[in-house]
Amino acid sequence: MGRHREFNEETVLDAALEVFWDKGFEGTSFEDLTRATRVARPGLYSAFGNKEALFRKALDRYEDRYMRFMSEALEAPTSREVVRTILEGAVAIMTLNGESRGCLGINGALACSGDGAAIQQELIARRKMAESALRVRLEVARDHGDLLGSANCAMLASYIMTVNHGMAVQAKAGTSKMSLNALIDHVLSTWPSVNTESGN
Repeated sequence: MGRHREFNEETVLDAALEVFWDKGFEGTSFEDLTRATRVARPGLYSAFGNKEALFRKALDRYEDRYMRFMSEALEAPTSREVVRTILEGAVAIMTLNGESRGCLGINGALACSGDGAAIQQELIARRKMAESALRVRLEVARDHGDLLGSANCAMLASYIMTVNHGMAVQAKAGTSKMSLNALIDHVLSTWPSVNTESGN
């Protein structure tokens, strides 16, 4: 019979998530993880596998806990509200509790060496899935007359995701929530809705 674990895996995963969010995948050592979780290396290996496997579990938890606004945004009635919900939701998480947190996915993808290539590719794939879902939603908006008929939905989806990722980097560098929200206002003011005068 295996030895009963003397720690709560959910609590440990939460602690690991915080470390990865702060330091990124590459910048997080196993010593950081054992210190934050208060679980020795053998215990972490037994419960979660290697650092890469633990990061993937932390990323899934992050998306489930903090990124639900992304799927909710796709249900918004207009493309402009879709974009507003995505960008405002992202900024709220990037500056959670008044801290310069950035985004776990972006933090994790930056400065990855060869050892972190698999994680970097995983994060790129997840971002591409999000961008693809946004593109499809914008195409629906265009087909229903909410966006200009000439709108390039693939380009618009790429634009919004690029703005989102750029804000994550800026937030991590300490840019204020007020400044990030001002950027969102600019994006929305130039959004190619059919009814641009009312902002709908």
